Amino acid sequence: MSRLPPLTPQTAVGAARDMLGELVDRHGQVGDMVRTMANSPAVLGGYLQFSRSMKRSKLDRRISERISIGVQVRQGCQTCLESHIAVARSLGIDDDEIDRARRGTSADPVIAPIVVFGVQVYAEPAAITTAEVEELQGLGYSDREIADVVGVVALNVLTGAFNLVAGVQPARI
Repeated sequence: MSRLPPLTPQTAVGAARDMLGELVDRHGQVGDMVRTMANSPAVLGGYLQFSRSMKRSKLDRRISERISIGVQVRQGCQTCLESHIAVARSLGIDDDEIDRARRGTSADPVIAPIVVFGVQVYAEPAAITTAEVEELQGLGYSDREIADVVGVVALNVLTGAFNLVAGVQPARI
């Protein structure tokens, strides 16, 4: 059940109307989360900027989707979880790996530590040690990729928390 109404360019006001109008003009339609974020132009604008910025991430998308799945299982946003699972499948990640991502790991010994790290960034960032960061560096992850993990997690926290508070439900076709 939606707790906040999804808006349209006709029902939104001010900056939110302008942002939604531009998105609809460019993409033809806008999802319920974005339409509902339009209740706060600050949240919508921040989300759009952050989301665009994270598209420049150097972290492999197949890794970031595994991290997103692990985070959303823990955060409890079914809408986000279903979305990330669909993207993971479209990237060729099989059901066994998706199940491992749900548990916050991977069968791949190079990918597993960064997925574990991403889930730890979500659950307990203060407990991350220098040795854990050095392990990732030793596996070939750049400082930028390690920093990008924090961005992936932060974007997931924003979208998942927003959907849970607003009551945005998974799309049913």
